[in-house]
Amino acid sequence: MAQCPNMLEDLKSCYSENEEYASAIDHLSLNQKSFYDTNYDPLHENRVDKPVSPNPYENSEESNFTLEDSSDSSAVVLTSAHGEVLKKRRLSLNQTMSNEDLEAIANDSEEEIIEPWSVPYSFQSNLKFKYQRSIKKGAVITDAMHQSLIRESNGQHLKAMHVVDRKHEVKFDIDGYVSTATRIRPVTLKISKTQLYVCAQEEGQPVLLKEMPETPRVITGNDVNLVFFWEIQRNHNFFRSAANTDLFIATKMTGPVHMAKTLPSMLDFQIS
Repeated sequence: MAQCPNMLEDLKSCYSENEEYASAIDHLSLNQKSFYDTNYDPLHENRVDKPVSPNPYENSEESNFTLEDSSDSSAVVLTSAHGEVLKKRRLSLNQTMSNEDLEAIANDSEEEIIEPWSVPYSFQSNLKFKYQRSIKKGAVITDAMHQSLIRESNGQHLKAMHVVDRKHEVKFDIDGYVSTATRIRPVTLKISKTQLYVCAQEEGQPVLLKEMPETPRVITGNDVNLVFFWEIQRNHNFFRSAANTDLFIATKMTGPVHMAKTLPSMLDFQIS
């Protein structure tokens, strides 16, 4: 004779299994960090009274670092999970990147993003820059080898060298300009207490010291080579020529301060 199944025992068994499963889920949820975390990063706590611009990469599902290395440049590139370029950082001479440096690149909301130029630039005489304000007076500029900038004996060029007597160091006044053509800060570099301005030349040629009768209120036409885009990446300063945006103010161990694209010239500077 067939035995009738005990429905009560089956129900008890199902209840017991479900209870164990629910208990396990509860335990997991208590030990797992919530997706909607209510904790705030200390960086945000320190900036509650400062405006914070939105980061396009803060909410990306995943980001990756790659190294772009070509004949004329090297850069670390942060991309989103969908391949969108979020941020670039140009590498300077002998610069190494640790995991901490890469994390800082991703999380630094104030770091300037290096954007590609939308159109090719070649000695742009059609740009217009208007004087805005004095940014820094009496600045000392040194290169990646801690060489100071001094005037050459001919008085028309600059060179980088280690100096014992600091009175030989050239001091610069940095003036800021504005232009609708770019959001990167345009500046001029003038030797303090003179009217001599740093003037960009073609690749490989020494920068000139050009005398102007007074502080230019509007710069356009052939004088655009007086303007440089001041790009700051952490503690490294770069001066990109507004007349030819492929070129930067650069130094070497020997020879004058000149215009260059990349190594072996040193493109980054310290300003004090």
